[in-house]
Amino acid sequence: MPKTAKLPFTKAALQGLVLPKHGRCYHYDTKAAGLAVCVTATGTRTFYFVKKIDGRPVRVRIGTFPDLSVENARNAAKQLTLAVARGEDPQADKRARRTETTLGELWDYWMASHAGPHKKSASTDRQRWNAYLSRWSNRRLSCIKQADVRTLHLQMKATPYVANRMVALLRAMYNVAPEIGYKGDNPARGIKKYREASRDRFLMPDELPPFFQALDAEPNPIMRTFFLVALLTGARRSNVCAMQWSQIDLPTATWRIPDTKRGEPQVVPLLPAALDALLAIREQSVDGWVFSARNRRGHACPHLSDPMPAWRRLLKRAGLKGLRIHDLRRTAGSYMAITGTALQIIGKALGHTQSQTTAIYSRLTNESVRVAMGRGADAMNEAAGGARLLGHSEPVENGGGNEANG
Repeated sequence: MPKTAKLPFTKAALQGLVLPKHGRCYHYDTKAAGLAVCVTATGTRTFYFVKKIDGRPVRVRIGTFPDLSVENARNAAKQLTLAVARGEDPQADKRARRTETTLGELWDYWMASHAGPHKKSASTDRQRWNAYLSRWSNRRLSCIKQADVRTLHLQMKATPYVANRMVALLRAMYNVAPEIGYKGDNPARGIKKYREASRDRFLMPDELPPFFQALDAEPNPIMRTFFLVALLTGARRSNVCAMQWSQIDLPTATWRIPDTKRGEPQVVPLLPAALDALLAIREQSVDGWVFSARNRRGHACPHLSDPMPAWRRLLKRAGLKGLRIHDLRRTAGSYMAITGTALQIIGKALGHTQSQTTAIYSRLTNESVRVAMGRGADAMNEAAGGARLLGHSEPVENGGGNEANG
């Protein structure tokens, strides 16, 4: 067979091609324009699309036979022919893919230009990146498909909130990718979110004694005070971590948080127990931070950033499960509701801007109203001399012909 030949490609024909003694030779398909197979002395057979564009020969690798069938190779060649007819340069597209931005590079851009300067939750973004998305750091943006994102989302089904936030982060990153030249699709768009149950976990009355006993047994006074202040103020973890002595007004026993999640300052009253605990650790503070910390190498950090190790050992001592640090904030709101505090006051104490955020405590407020109404009914019953009132839990004998009026 000549070194270069034209023939109708079939599986049998390609398998029967004579191998060159050295180097390589090309054979061209008679049924698909531009489709060629390169045969080497070692027996490798590779499909190529060969075409002259503006007088310049272009060769684009399609795939290896027999992993890629003749039919699929012809379809690929037809698509490349159509692309050339539209004025596209397949080789230029290939070069562009080789130099395309990676997800890791997009992450760096996202943190430097968007999350870092503008998002208060940038540290949370970093945690989610490290835990779930950094595995794709070296992949080109166009190589991450919606199927990849859907598979990862499915793997995280046990934690629907975190799974949804992961997709939201990836979608936001791809939304800014055009700023650095990306022109492809957003693979995180169109992923259906999991339904998220509203979390209403807080420390129940029977959990408070073991919790406080475990808190008293905490050997690190910084962490002991941190959790107590988080509980008594109902402040968010990030705000408590970044508490500074300059924000605390001792004469008025208040703490002014300069920048909350809603972007506004908030003044939080400090109860005596919280203030006493804070003053007890004042001498251990570094650079004005209330909750100073050290990293794993023992070096001083700006302020506490990772209270989780202490939190885990506290829960272990207390024998409590399913409790998060954020649930201390919810506990503060819950016990205000249980004692009959109006939802508007609870919302102000916790720094809520939207009424629906505080609505989770409404059932607890209603229960306190129910208890108050019961006490009122008992008082009326006693004043009525033992007459049975509608709704009283204990039936009372009619002691003198008195009748309850409807």
